[in-house]
Amino acid sequence: MLTLVCDDQPGIVHAISGAIVQAEGNITESQQFSSEDTGRFFMRLQVESSTDREHFEQALRPVTERYDMTWALDVVGRPLRTLVLVSKAGHCLNDLLFRQRAGQLPVEIPLVMSNHPDLGELAAFYGVPFESAPVTDASQKAAFERRILEVVEQHDIELVVLARYMQILSPELCDALEGRAINIHHSFLPGFKGANPYRQAHARGVKLIGATAHFVTSDLDEGPIIEQNVVRVDHSQSPAELISIGQDEESRTLTQAVRWFAEHRVLLDRHRTIIFK
Repeated sequence: MLTLVCDDQPGIVHAISGAIVQAEGNITESQQFSSEDTGRFFMRLQVESSTDREHFEQALRPVTERYDMTWALDVVGRPLRTLVLVSKAGHCLNDLLFRQRAGQLPVEIPLVMSNHPDLGELAAFYGVPFESAPVTDASQKAAFERRILEVVEQHDIELVVLARYMQILSPELCDALEGRAINIHHSFLPGFKGANPYRQAHARGVKLIGATAHFVTSDLDEGPIIEQNVVRVDHSQSPAELISIGQDEESRTLTQAVRWFAEHRVLLDRHRTIIFK
């Protein structure tokens, strides 16, 4: 699997295809996009090849250097090493762990970290190590974030998932995890902030409930969007029913975003994403 990004210009597809043929590769899937907004070219290829990685990279290098490409080469289906952060709500974590165990999600989760002990039993049920520490003041928050970075280095973490982790990450941690941290939140934002958003939504007669998965940035809940889903609701549903519906959408949306990222289908185009489905 090969992804590449560069300034859009004539000859890119021809050049990269020729390099793959030279590397004894056969293209089995190809997607590309030219951004009129930024003048950038994006491409994702799946390739079968009998040659080794070194030979393949050598064949690509003249093309990647000529077009000044940012590119990545990986094995299709390789589980992405993923750290999950949680607080007390377990619906998103449960979906991620279940699908990982069932082989439906190409991730490997070596550890779940939390600022509360509540979800330790859930992680243990799936056989995944769990680590918690309180985050109630600035010093504890700083210590917890240092521990996150230690885990990222120790386990060679490629993706950090905030599965309803209810702490705001510091700008420093956001910068350290730029482009490899995904968050999930309900679709009511910027409305219905604070506690009990679904009760607020019920009181206002909301007709749509949904969720947004996005990259984490220092701008709270404003990072590039990866996936969004909505479902219609009506006056007959109680706040508890709205919560259940909303949690289902959050789980579904976050898992889809993680799957696309793990399959290298998500490329950044400044403040938005290009998704090759």
